[in-house]
Parts: sequence; C-alpha cells; structure tokens
Amino acid sequence: MDGTGRGQKSFVGYEYKEIVAEGSRLNFLLDGYESFGWEEDGRLAESATARSTALQQRTALRMKRNRKIANKVELTRLERNFEACVDEIGKLEKAKTSLAAMYAIIVGVIGTAFMAGSVFAVTAQPPNYILCILLAVPGFLGWLFPHFLYKKIAGKQTEKITPLIEAKYDEIYE
Repeated sequence: MDGTGRGQKSFVGYEYKEIVAEGSRLNFLLDGYESFGWEEDGRLAESATARSTALQQRTALRMKRNRKIANKVELTRLERNFEACVDEIGKLEKAKTSLAAMYAIIVGVIGTAFMAGSVFAVTAQPPNYILCILLAVPGFLGWLFPHFLYKKIAGKQTEKITPLIEAKYDEIYE
C-alpha cells in the first residue's frame, strides 16, 4: 500500500513558537498562550533548555498551534496585545527598583569620593587629621545610608507602580 489510504489520519500542519521566560512567569505565560490556540509541544518539552544566569533562572518553552485555526488574524492581534502587556508588566516590575538602585548607587559613589578625600588628607605631608575626620564622617554615612534610601524609595515606587501592574493584568484577562 502506498500510505495514502482513506483510513489514515490526515496531515495537520503546525506552526511553532519558542518563548524564553523566567521560571516564576512560566505558568502565567503558558495559560495565556493556551488561550490563543497554542499548546505545549510534548516531544520537545523534555529538551527545553534551562539557562542559569547570575540573577535568575530562565526556561525555554516550546509550543505548537494548528496552522488552520479559525480566526487566526484576530488571535494573532490579541496575542500581540498580550505580549505587549506582558512586556510592559516586566518593565514596570523593573521600574519598582531601578530608581531606588540609581539613587543608592549615586549616594554610595559620593560617599566613596568623601572617603577617598579622607584617605588623601591623611596620607598628605604633613597629615591633616582634622580634614581626614571631616571627610570620613560623610564618607561612612555615604556607605551606610544607601541601604535605607533604597528600601524607602523602592517601597514608594512599589506603592505607586502596583496599581499600574494590576491594570495591565486586568487588561490581559479581558
């Protein structure tokens, strides 16, 4: 027999997509993409690579969808809107701490500059101990204060940005 008999399954063409995401967002993305007709590609799931970076664990998720799905144009438009919202949520999550980190680093660098001035004052000929102490005090404060500054600014940013993130989640769920 030539394999074209009537009793065999008909061919189904699939389109494939690979999404790389943090492990904590993987289930959220999987649920979202399933709404657009995507399903996890079981044959490749065991070979999905997990890349370890210095900051977080990222995982590749491989998915497939029937090419002849109904309303493909509308699904593609909604899927792009979903991806844009997910990207905005990621940016908003980073914005919670980026301003706080920037201010903390600036204050730390200023503290380091004061400490360098203190060291130069004490190593000068003749050593100037009074100037050394006057510059060391703001230097030490510049090293201690960034932690508290970071926590305070990050808390304020979190309170400010959390409603925006929730609005994006609401937009995704609609």
